Amino acid sequence: MNSPKLRPLATLVLIVTAVVSACGTIESAAQADCTSIGWQIGSKGYQDCYKSRLYERKLDYSLPPGDKPSPSVI
Repeated sequence: MNSPKLRPLATLVLIVTAVVSACGTIESAAQADCTSIGWQIGSKGYQDCYKSRLYERKLDYSLPPGDKPSPSVI
């Protein structure tokens, strides 16, 4: 089971799992923000709150305008 061919595959699976599990964090945080202030899931006010909080959180995690990511050394 310690095959050199399995190591890259196992690494790839771990990376994909980490990326996919991280995708829900912004959405769940926006949901938690709106429910913590009293909005009921499914109500009109909740939908508006969720959309605006999701937009704000995506802006928080995005690159500034004109900033380009630099290539990794790794």
